[in-house]
Amino acid sequence: MLFILGLERHSAVTEFMKRYRWFVHLPVENWNCYISTVIKRYFIVLFILFLTLVAKAQHQHIIDSVKSLIDEAPHLPDGQAGDTTVCDAYLIWGERIYLNQPDTALLLWQKAYDICTGNLAVGHPVAIENTFSTLLSEALNNMGHIYQNQGKIAKGLEFQLRSLKISEELGNKKSAASSLSNIGLVYHIQGDIAKGLEYFHKSLAINEEINDKSGMSTCLNNIGAIYYYQGNITQALKYYFKSLKIREEAGDKHGVAISLNNIGALYNGEGDFVRALEYHLKSLKIKEENGYKSGMATSMNNIGLIYTKHGDVAKGLKYYQSSLKIREEIGDKEGAAISINNMGVIYLDKGDIKTAKAYAQKSMDLASELGIPEVIKRSAALFSDLYKEEGDYKNSLEMYELEIQMRDSMKNEETEKATIRQQTKYEFEKAQLITEQHEKDAGRKMQEVRNRRDNLQYSVILIAILALFAGVLGLGFINVSERTAEGIIFFSFLILFEFLLVLADPYIDNWSGGAPGIKLLFNAGIAALIFPAHAFFEGRLKGRLVKKVL
Repeated sequence: MLFILGLERHSAVTEFMKRYRWFVHLPVENWNCYISTVIKRYFIVLFILFLTLVAKAQHQHIIDSVKSLIDEAPHLPDGQAGDTTVCDAYLIWGERIYLNQPDTALLLWQKAYDICTGNLAVGHPVAIENTFSTLLSEALNNMGHIYQNQGKIAKGLEFQLRSLKISEELGNKKSAASSLSNIGLVYHIQGDIAKGLEYFHKSLAINEEINDKSGMSTCLNNIGAIYYYQGNITQALKYYFKSLKIREEAGDKHGVAISLNNIGALYNGEGDFVRALEYHLKSLKIKEENGYKSGMATSMNNIGLIYTKHGDVAKGLKYYQSSLKIREEIGDKEGAAISINNMGVIYLDKGDIKTAKAYAQKSMDLASELGIPEVIKRSAALFSDLYKEEGDYKNSLEMYELEIQMRDSMKNEETEKATIRQQTKYEFEKAQLITEQHEKDAGRKMQEVRNRRDNLQYSVILIAILALFAGVLGLGFINVSERTAEGIIFFSFLILFEFLLVLADPYIDNWSGGAPGIKLLFNAGIAALIFPAHAFFEGRLKGRLVKKVL
């Protein structure tokens, strides 16, 4: 089960009342005509939620009810807003129920996928197409996760990669970060630690950039899980507690339950059973309060493991059976394989070889179907012990070699080095970003200081020029020689010319690209504009001086 491994999906779940997508595409001039349609559609969607929350019928009956309600809903004249609304409804309710009813959620998301691809094939205005592309990306991301849980790893990865491509084309960073996290999850499950860690770090970087706390906590949790598998307990705890802190601050109960579970699993592995049981029981309580079946199964399995290690086999078996029942109910093959394997270990310890071998075979069949190294390793270990108990040392050795092969695929010198490289790369890039941000902040502050200084000096210069020209205008009333007056006028306009050059210089540099010839032309243009003013002032003042002499 993904959550017992410490890994989790970055959910794209968003609150229904925050979307209001059906209002976006309603033409304003026809608003009144559509009010009744919007109200009808609103109550239809609310009724779908009611069905989702209370229906106890089979999955196909639920999806048929949803489909019939939406198909009967009145469409808007152009069909576009209606289709985005219906598509959005399928996505939202699938996201609300996928934890407990993954098969039904998959059918809902498949319908949303069909609506999006159908509309994109027909062609719509850019804004409408972008909306359908965004919805299609969500559908692909969610369907990929379900396929992954069903053991269809290649298909799940294909859908996740398609979702990522659309998100990147649309510039949707939040959605891209979600897809990157899920892709990292697939690679990790396949045993490609380096690639999994690479995608987790990419997702973490984007989530930090857009300050998405939920995404950050998911990535931190998944990175912690990688360190846990590689035996680096200190680093694993560091990342788990970072994730837990963010989730507690955000009031994310679902996320808190996952983090508590992972910390409990880590303490259990270290032999601190009291602490482990404390964290698992806290996690289970939150999951039961929220009806989170998959998480409940994980916690029950882990609590069963603790009781078994403490010698309370009956209680351990009871928790394993409860866990298996839920996992089979929700179609969680990976989790079922783990629970079955744990039950096989109990029967082997009790000396019931026949029952233990039956459970071991069921677990190995599921593990082989899924192709997940961790689950195969567990099943191989159980078979190795079973064959040894029977005296079949040849088969026992073969199973032991398979166990070591699977273990080494997840934890060896090469993967550990790859993990260190990825961590170092992430830390280096993060340090670079922080340094660049500090440099930008320092540059911005220096620029602000320069701007204040320049503005102050410009103000003083402007006041001085105005005072100078006030003196020039008073020359007709002051006894000065004609030659002195010409000199004062010339000096005043020279200062004005230089001031205009200082003001215009940054703009001239930008327009001219720093080319001296072009800058000279600009400067000549400014001089040409000032020359007539100089001639006018000089003529008027000379006239005043001549009259005064007469």
